[in-house]
Amino acid sequence: MAEIPESVAEFLKGTRVAVAGVSRSSDQAANAVFRKLRACGYDVVPVNPNADEVEGVTCFPDLTSIPGLVDRVVIATHPDVSADVVRQCADRGVAQVWFHRSYGQGSVSSAAVEECGRLGIGCIVGGCPLMYCAPVDFGHRCMRWWLERRGRLPR
Repeated sequence: MAEIPESVAEFLKGTRVAVAGVSRSSDQAANAVFRKLRACGYDVVPVNPNADEVEGVTCFPDLTSIPGLVDRVVIATHPDVSADVVRQCADRGVAQVWFHRSYGQGSVSSAAVEECGRLGIGCIVGGCPLMYCAPVDFGHRCMRWWLERRGRLPR
């Protein structure tokens, strides 16, 4: 498997990660990211404005409601709200975000990426942390291989 891009390696150095866009339904991509990061030893905080608890963990309506440090955020929301999540990241002093996307648009919006640039927040556009957090499952190894050949992996 190819080397881990520098931006991904830097993102994975974080210790407390919020996942914006988790669902009350555990079969969503954001929930898989939430579970995997927890299994890899990260302190992971779920964010969903419509849930008090997700998978047995207290859920927060937005990033500003989370007590303590948050140093990374995975954005797995609808793209229409991703720019607002980026602004919340700036308010919290979050240095790096990851816009989740495998196929299609995912959480990526041009407005959100532009906000990252304007606010000085590093961003990873596309892909998924599950393609890099060992051990990587077969499905995510295949997805990484496929996206790499399409030039759609984080740089």
